[in-house]
Amino acid sequence: MIRALRQRAERRQLMTAEAEILAELRRLRTRLPQITGALTASVDGLVLAQDAVEDAESVAALTAAALGVAQRLTHTTGRGAFRELLLQGEDGYAATYAAGSAAVLTLLAQPRTNVGRLHLEARRAGARIGELVDGALERLETS
Repeated sequence: MIRALRQRAERRQLMTAEAEILAELRRLRTRLPQITGALTASVDGLVLAQDAVEDAESVAALTAAALGVAQRLTHTTGRGAFRELLLQGEDGYAATYAAGSAAVLTLLAQPRTNVGRLHLEARRAGARIGELVDGALERLETS
């Protein structure tokens, strides 16, 4: 019961950063017009903010599942902590980046996207989003 209450409190606190996270997602999409959708989710799959992602809840849940596999793979192979995951399909890219200790940034991009620039911009945005999310969680712990 206490654990469930704490999880609810954490989710409420994370949602308070939603406007700032959404602004960061929109700035990212402005800098990289080939991005067709962006979302930030908690590591357990809760959508924190999204911009133009159809079925964002499903994408966030799948991101959490992929994150779990990626974390196990990086650990098992001695690659350290998870940083990013890039998938390429026929119709473009899906990329997930660590965003602090409690969130991930997932981007959907067109096939003609410059992947190097995608990584550069997404890593910067992920760091800023991570600061927002981790800051919101720190405020929860001190209150």
